[in-house]
Amino acid sequence: MLLKKYHLYEFKDKYPSQLSGGMRQRAALIRTLAVKPKILLLDEAFSALDYQTRLMVTKDVYEILKNENMTTLMVTHDISEAISMADKVIVLSHRPTIVKRIDTIEFEMAKRDPLNCRKSSKFSNYFDSLWRELDVHG
Repeated sequence: MLLKKYHLYEFKDKYPSQLSGGMRQRAALIRTLAVKPKILLLDEAFSALDYQTRLMVTKDVYEILKNENMTTLMVTHDISEAISMADKVIVLSHRPTIVKRIDTIEFEMAKRDPLNCRKSSKFSNYFDSLWRELDVHG
């Protein structure tokens, strides 16, 4: 049972309003995985969370997705989140939208997770390269 596997079983009788933001995110992910989808779409999945919770939840979600060997397409405007979670980052243009660039993200580390990736010296190189690609003026 996924609730037991991911340490949410003791909260099985709670309403979403009785859970923390991070627990709600994990519960929603587990509920989705229970139907065994072939691919998972996460659209700005962490945007409603405060920064500290967001960091911890990305770590939990990353580990769950890796454990379940789940192919995931994640849409985000957060460059750091994309780099730390993804194997590939696709940069899209403004409308009409085209694929501007596809980057393979590789971190050579024994225990890869979103928090460890942010500590890597490669992280800032990926970030700077992707930032330059975006049509951001300011």
